[in-house]
Amino acid sequence: MTFFQAIILAIVQGITEPFPVSSLGHAVLIPSILHWSLDEHSPIFLPFLTMLHVGTLLALAHIFWKDWQGILYGLFRPSPQHTRPEAIRICALLVTATIPAILLGGLFEHALRHVFANPLMVAGFLTLNGLLLIITEMMIRRSTAHSAHTQTASKTLNSMSYKDALIIGIWQCLALLPGLSRSGATINGGLTRKLSHLSAVRFSLLLAQPIILAATAKEAWQLRHTVLSTTIIEQALIGAIVAGLTALLCSRYLLRFFENDNQHTLKAFGLYCLVAGGGSFILIFFNL
Repeated sequence: MTFFQAIILAIVQGITEPFPVSSLGHAVLIPSILHWSLDEHSPIFLPFLTMLHVGTLLALAHIFWKDWQGILYGLFRPSPQHTRPEAIRICALLVTATIPAILLGGLFEHALRHVFANPLMVAGFLTLNGLLLIITEMMIRRSTAHSAHTQTASKTLNSMSYKDALIIGIWQCLALLPGLSRSGATINGGLTRKLSHLSAVRFSLLLAQPIILAATAKEAWQLRHTVLSTTIIEQALIGAIVAGLTALLCSRYLLRFFENDNQHTLKAFGLYCLVAGGGSFILIFFNL
């Protein structure tokens, strides 16, 4: 892998991690579309991906530092502003939403590797991701119009139930298939549970952090006996910085994008996935 390829992959990782367009799907498709002689299953590629995840994790942790600070203070130094029951509730919601993906991922890890190695299937799943975003948004808009007549308010993180978290976690399992976005699935799940767009995005990005941390820890453990060259270490460090900065900017933009629930929707991301997935399928299938 060259430094140019490393920078491109880092930028793509930083952009696609928070946005509902599948970071893993893009990581599979871009080398195939650009005809890079890059072995994504080599022991050298794994350390690079691990560091990209570290970069995006640090970016998200920075954005949500006040949230994590409130949780930690609530757990260990309760105060009128940071209560222990609320901190325990938020942690329990995150754990509840994380469990389904961990269980299914562990059961089907080897089978999913076959899908990861097939760019055509990934392109198909990316197209499906676009359809899911558009269809879910259409259903939510119709439901919102009905709720306006019945004066039903959207839920926030403070009013989420454990059932809401579990269903969002089940939606998250879709992202075990490369091309189906983790953030897209969890945002869709949140919207179907009547969370506002902003609350669904906030919970999705908050939920991403323990998932990324667990995946990074697993990847790091698998690398414990791997000897890395200076070049790989340099590419990984630079990639982590680039991915982190890009993810920081894109995450802030995404949160601002959905501050007005009545103005913005997931439709633009869905249309992008349809074009990117369909276009990638054509390019790869015909070897263009």
